[in-house]
Amino acid sequence: MTPAALGLLEAPVAPAPPRLPPRPAWRPFAGPPIWLDLSRLLWRVFRGTLTGVDRVELAYAEHLLAEAGDRLRFVAFDYRGSFGLLPHARTAALVRAVGPAWQAGTLARLAPQALALFAGSLARLRPLPRPAIGAPRPVYLNVSHHPLAHTEAVARMLARTGARLVPLVHDLIPLDFPEYVATAETLRHQRRMATITRHASAVIANSGATASLLAPLLPPGLPLLAAPLGVVPRPAAALPPALQGLPFFLCLGTIEPRKNHLMLLHLWRRLVEEAGSGPVPKLVIVGNRGWDNEQVLDLLDRCARLRPHVLELGRVSDAVVAGLMDQARALLMPSFAEGFGLPVAEALARGTPVLCSDIAAHREIGGAVADYLDPLDLPAWLAAVQDYAAPTAPRRDAQLRRLKGWEAPDWPTHIDSVLGFIEELAPAG
Repeated sequence: MTPAALGLLEAPVAPAPPRLPPRPAWRPFAGPPIWLDLSRLLWRVFRGTLTGVDRVELAYAEHLLAEAGDRLRFVAFDYRGSFGLLPHARTAALVRAVGPAWQAGTLARLAPQALALFAGSLARLRPLPRPAIGAPRPVYLNVSHHPLAHTEAVARMLARTGARLVPLVHDLIPLDFPEYVATAETLRHQRRMATITRHASAVIANSGATASLLAPLLPPGLPLLAAPLGVVPRPAAALPPALQGLPFFLCLGTIEPRKNHLMLLHLWRRLVEEAGSGPVPKLVIVGNRGWDNEQVLDLLDRCARLRPHVLELGRVSDAVVAGLMDQARALLMPSFAEGFGLPVAEALARGTPVLCSDIAAHREIGGAVADYLDPLDLPAWLAAVQDYAAPTAPRRDAQLRRLKGWEAPDWPTHIDSVLGFIEELAPAG
């Protein structure tokens, strides 16, 4: 039976809406004020770790500080029903400090600063202003899904201030694949989409694949921009001692059902069995343990055959990830569903080959470069890993040759497209 028949792969993707051309770099931003929501980033900095969504919110904050000038303000939600302005200078200073701290592995040192901003804001957020008569209406820009589940609170804020909601949608996985997320997350995503369909003035999608799935859910005529996320070049940290001089493959992402770690672990057990006493490349897993992973965790914690050949690192800094990508035989991404596939883009940007599932988001970013495999076809993955692990690897070398013509998406182009998109919004309505 095919994966599509089993309901495990994404439905065929319709043609994506046309992307707006990027705004010329020389053109100053002349659009409305932008209120960028930083509720999630403040919380995550306080927790001492960043996920992919947090890094997107951080990239927006960093680039808008440079491009939007005094039209940019940072806002937060107090989780009691109100939005307010954050102190701009202190928030901007924290934003500028987060990236270097995350890169250096010292993000925890910023936790008191983030807590002071977050907790202080909850206690005394400055009210969001109403625009002066004749002034352009501000844009409430939300790029993390937080706190869009609070539909009525968002509606009250928009009605009181006249602001227009422009959200970035990362994926529709909780709706299209509820079996891969907690029930509470599906309900939250339903509320987020209700907020967007009722109140958004325009919508940004992180890929053409996401935009194609999103478009049928939106009101007719609502502006929709498909803008691929950027890839940030990162300096690389040294490999962990346990990996130095050894061939290994990298799997990057939260350990959760849709990422398909279970197949990879069974694959590695098969490698061990077939190798006998011979060498076996290591599997390096980077990402926190997520929900509903009993079988995966049993293999990680209790399988004696796998233990010497699988290294679970948890969540590590971008510098460590960069070092791992630089030395890996390939990145392995056997996911059943993705909104964008950022690890694929990051690996290809570093010149690292990619073996990934044959889904729309991966095809969009990997183009003709990556090797695509059915996420349920363990024998095909086994053969590919064996091919890529070999000292002489023609299949891997062929992908490296294809990589020479691949260009990574970048954040300046993304932000320019978004600013141009915002500028084109009607000044009233």
